[in-house]
Amino acid sequence: MNDTTAQFGMQLGQSAVAAGQEYVQKNFGGLIPLSLLKHHFNVSNSYVIKKLQLVVFPWRHRPWSRKIRRLETGQTEWQPPRDDINCPDLYIPLMALVTYILVAALQTGLQERFHPQILGASASRALVVVLLDFLFVKGGCYLLNVQGPGQVIDLIAYGGYKFVGVILTLLTGLIHPGMTIYSIVFLYAFAANAFFLASLRSRLAFNDLTCSRQLRSLRSAVLPDLSSTATPVTVSHAQRKRRITFLFFEAVVQVVYMAILVRV
Repeated sequence: MNDTTAQFGMQLGQSAVAAGQEYVQKNFGGLIPLSLLKHHFNVSNSYVIKKLQLVVFPWRHRPWSRKIRRLETGQTEWQPPRDDINCPDLYIPLMALVTYILVAALQTGLQERFHPQILGASASRALVVVLLDFLFVKGGCYLLNVQGPGQVIDLIAYGGYKFVGVILTLLTGLIHPGMTIYSIVFLYAFAANAFFLASLRSRLAFNDLTCSRQLRSLRSAVLPDLSSTATPVTVSHAQRKRRITFLFFEAVVQVVYMAILVRV
């Protein structure tokens, strides 16, 4: 029975991914190359398990730098998610988004206030939050002159990981542990997501620096890391300081997004 259930779950996930890829390619194919979508959906079972563990327990993970591979043509590109735990993917954010909608519907059903519109309302709320987060970060990247290939998809992927913590909080609420326990779980989920984003998004924000920097915690010192700089560009100390401040603010503002999502 467990094997049958697991196979059904995998088939359902693969069908959802295929449908999502088809929809995005049909409507946004001119904006987002299909090769980039395939890259971000190139995951394995072990990667998904390890990445979920990383999102929930990011505290002692290191290094945060992404891996680069050299092609036969001499060019370099990022390793796909299945080969690099630090690479952003779209599989987990997509599955987490669908799971969030279902868990939100389950919660309203157990509270005897479910109606079909709940599904649409939950999906709309989730998409609006992801869009606001994306526009905020994209606007910051524009003002700070941060550029990079595949940045749009990376930002969407990073924005989707917050649903893992939101789902954990909603599932905790289903067992009615009391407001204190519920608040502790929510605050932990927020802190883990903020730390995770500050650490990984720093790779994206500083991918064009001569001295690329890595945030190991929200209060830590900024340490040099030259390993992931593909196209060196000189950036002043003032620019680096502004980017670090922006990353910190982006991590903190996640508490607002997550608070909106848990109110179902």
